[in-house]
Amino acid sequence: MVMLAQADINTEEVLSWQGLHLLHFVGSSCSQKTRIFLKLKGIDCELHHVDLRSRENYSDWFLGINPRGLVPVLVDNGQVIIESNDILLYLEEKYPEPPLLPSPSDAVAKAALDAEDNLHLDLRALSMRFVFSVERSMRSEEVLQQYEAGGTGTVGGAPDGHRQTELKFFRDMISNNGIPDEQVRTSVNRFRGAYSDLEAKLDDTQYLLGPDISVLDIAWYIYSVRLLAAGYPLHQLHPHVGNWFDALHSREVFRSEVMAPPPPE
Repeated sequence: MVMLAQADINTEEVLSWQGLHLLHFVGSSCSQKTRIFLKLKGIDCELHHVDLRSRENYSDWFLGINPRGLVPVLVDNGQVIIESNDILLYLEEKYPEPPLLPSPSDAVAKAALDAEDNLHLDLRALSMRFVFSVERSMRSEEVLQQYEAGGTGTVGGAPDGHRQTELKFFRDMISNNGIPDEQVRTSVNRFRGAYSDLEAKLDDTQYLLGPDISVLDIAWYIYSVRLLAAGYPLHQLHPHVGNWFDALHSREVFRSEVMAPPPPE
């Protein structure tokens, strides 16, 4: 679990925050996943909006809270947890009812959650190619240098290599003037393979991990909203997944937490 040490945090005011706080962005897929999780659990949480459109996540204030510059961030009585799946694991342990995560010893469920998490950069690539404009998606070298220099650069008291992954992604975008076709094909094929696996699972069960809804359903619902906006033919290629998505999308608790992005260009 990615829980920050006090030495990782420059914005010391958060260390004195009382209660449960979530720093999030309304259109962030990981933020949407976390907000749906909180609602299904019935957990009260104070929300703090971080505007990614104005690059607020690269400000000294926010990088002083999360050196990775990403949302969501959970602050629980001064304890800072980053990375959305780690936040959900933390909340599941603290608020076990109703259960939305399987036992940590469930190897199948863990593999499914890891597989979902490993597609995050593919989702970002397709979003930035087909859903958001290039101008909105690109980061200037000046902004990237601000990001590189901001915050402590440590997680758990040790130098954090994750920042280099972020920098490489956006510097590659600068070099390619956006997301190149080859990356699009790779990301689409990875999602098509993952959806084929989900299609097989949903042949004889209502939800992705069995008869009860879980965080995996939340995560893939969010992914599906974004990919549908990007023009992915979900219902045509994967009809069981399409029916599963429609059932979740009919629920206000899910539908209310996703922004309607602009149509694909």
